Amino acid sequence: MVRRNIFQPPPPPQEPAGPASETPQRFPNTGAMSGIRSTLKDLSTNAVREIVPEMIDDDGPKDRLRITDEDVAQLAESIRAHGQQVPIMVRPIADRPGYYRIVYGRRRLHALRMLGRPAKALVRSLSDQEAILAQGQENAERLDPSFIEKALFAAELADVGYENGVIQDALAIDKAMLSRMNKVARTIPPAIIQLVGSAHGIGRRRWEELADVSRLNDLDLIALAEQAGLSAIEKSDDRFARLSAAASAATRPERESVVSATARPLTLEDGTAFGELIDSARGLTLKLPKAAAPEFAEWLRANADEALRKLYAEWQAAQASQGTSTNKGAR
Repeated sequence: MVRRNIFQPPPPPQEPAGPASETPQRFPNTGAMSGIRSTLKDLSTNAVREIVPEMIDDDGPKDRLRITDEDVAQLAESIRAHGQQVPIMVRPIADRPGYYRIVYGRRRLHALRMLGRPAKALVRSLSDQEAILAQGQENAERLDPSFIEKALFAAELADVGYENGVIQDALAIDKAMLSRMNKVARTIPPAIIQLVGSAHGIGRRRWEELADVSRLNDLDLIALAEQAGLSAIEKSDDRFARLSAAASAATRPERESVVSATARPLTLEDGTAFGELIDSARGLTLKLPKAAAPEFAEWLRANADEALRKLYAEWQAAQASQGTSTNKGAR
């Protein structure tokens, strides 16, 4: 007879053994394990990690024209006093384990490098397109970039191969605005944009006017900037104003010459006018109103290169013939 301690609880009842398929499993099934992995991945994705700044590359499209030492020093002092309040975002570099590429927060990263502190960072496994969209959203919410900063950012994204739709989504702009930004960024030299700076008080219209004046008059904005002493001007808006005034002054003589230009009518043998030749200080302009001879205007559009080459060849032959006659007379 087996004696049992009355203070020891009785053993649990034994279940009858069933088929092998009903035997309790020691580990979760595949579906459960997959769910656990997914949950852990989500938790790690949302967690803020500390990463040594030297392990973070800050290359890629820039959303600010410049990050000055003064700005970084001020932010570093704030972080020193209050800590890093807002994390940066990074994404892993596939071919460099343990290294990351900045998505947004470059200025914070520079300040942390200055302090020698690790960066609090959100780590996201993002595609190039997703990273650009995240960067654009962060800029819109925190940085309030100026028109010219957005224009330069859009041009840089296009240069590295992003489609217009992605650029529009990243900057929250429509197709027409993207076209305007491209016109400015492609017309005004990048060196001039960098020299002028962000110019937050200068909107789209004034940048477009400067681009139009520069393009229509073939201005050398870099030379104008040097003559105007832009580098000595402290504020970005003032640098733009000085450059704009210099561009306007440089085109004034050209406008006066256009007013004093002479126009010679072009007529057929019967006296019918079909166009005019305008001679000014800027050059020789052929003007053919489509209403006067629309078929000829269309033909000339398609054959102008060949026709002008023939005229040029005739002129060269005449010059050569005249030179030969002059040499014979000299003998």
